[in-house]
Amino acid sequence: MRGLPLAVLLLAFPLAPLAPVAAAEGLSGPYIDHVGWAGTTGLASLRVYPSTAGRVVAGQLDKSTVQSEQAWREVLAWAPEADSPNMRAQFICHWHFAELAQPGKTSWNLEAWRPFVDDDAMVASRCNPGGAEEAF
Repeated sequence: MRGLPLAVLLLAFPLAPLAPVAAAEGLSGPYIDHVGWAGTTGLASLRVYPSTAGRVVAGQLDKSTVQSEQAWREVLAWAPEADSPNMRAQFICHWHFAELAQPGKTSWNLEAWRPFVDDDAMVASRCNPGGAEEAF
C-alpha cells in the first residue's frame, strides 16, 4: 500500500468522521478476535473479526508494518489455509482502510477466489477485486 496518491485513496475510501481515540502506542494485540468461514453462493469467504485493539490500531494513519504483519499472522493462526498472496493483499487493504472508511464494520471479508492485483487496483476495488463485496 505504498506510493498511492492521497487523492486516489480518498476517492476510493472517503473518510468517515474520526472520533477521538486513545493513542495506539502500546497496543500490541491481539489484533484479531476471531475468524470464521462463511458463504452464501458456494464461494467461501473468510470473515475476519478485529479485536478492540485491532480496530484502534487499524484506525490510525501511522500504523506500522510490524503491526500489519502481526495482525496477518494472527489471521493465519486462526485459518492457516488462508495463506495466499491474494488473501493477504485483501487483508492488508482492509487493515489499512476499513476502519477509516467504515469504522466498526462487523467483519473484514477475504475471498480466495478474488484475483491478486496491484495496490492501485486493490484500492480502486475497495479491497474487493474481481467483484462486489458479498452481502452476508
